[in-house]
Amino acid sequence: MEISFAGRRALVTGAGKGIGRGTVKALRAAGASVIAVSRTSEDLESLARECPGVETICVDLGEWSATEAAMKSIGPVDLLVNNAGVAQLQPFLDITQEAFDGSFAVNVKAAILVSQIVARQMVERGVPGAIVNVSSQASQVALQDHAVYCATKGALDMLTKVMALELGPKKIRVNCVNPTVVMTDMGRANWSDAQKAEPMLNRIPMGRFAEVEDVVNSILFLLSDKSGMTTGACLPVDGGYLIS
Repeated sequence: MEISFAGRRALVTGAGKGIGRGTVKALRAAGASVIAVSRTSEDLESLARECPGVETICVDLGEWSATEAAMKSIGPVDLLVNNAGVAQLQPFLDITQEAFDGSFAVNVKAAILVSQIVARQMVERGVPGAIVNVSSQASQVALQDHAVYCATKGALDMLTKVMALELGPKKIRVNCVNPTVVMTDMGRANWSDAQKAEPMLNRIPMGRFAEVEDVVNSILFLLSDKSGMTTGACLPVDGGYLIS
């Protein structure tokens, strides 16, 4: 049976490219009204042309006050996907304050702020809701030069669980997805070198990296009523990487 989001309104961050853009398109196809959030106006303009009817908000989620201002009049939201994220890779001994602060501002603080804004109005309206945070396999395994990125995704996993604990009594479910390398345009560019990709692929029993659709389908499941008894879960979308 197909998942339907008819009559639901969703907000997706990091919606300009990759997983976020794919999620917006899939939600629209499933009948949802969608607000797409990105810091890149060109991406939002092309998305609006591709998916007529999508509302857009252009804001840098790393800026707390700007995000508050941009979100203050978003109206009712039933479904939230916190997908915005940055990866600034540095060896541990070379980590800079700028990389640390910038990564946590987008990967963790923005997820907190946007979730607060959305969840508060869910509670005020007295309606159930669903939130999905886009994490990574990097939350659970050490990767070279990924100290800050791994730390942000580990924080996002635990944030997901505490949100689920506190929001569950208010009928708001919170889960996250934890993909391996995903074949977005950026993923293809970064992992097209067979010598670089082979060691990672050798640890994936399924023998391939994830496609955007693999992650989007998992997000839609966790947003839908078909996962109505699932909350606080971190769902690997990794072809078995974490079990090997």
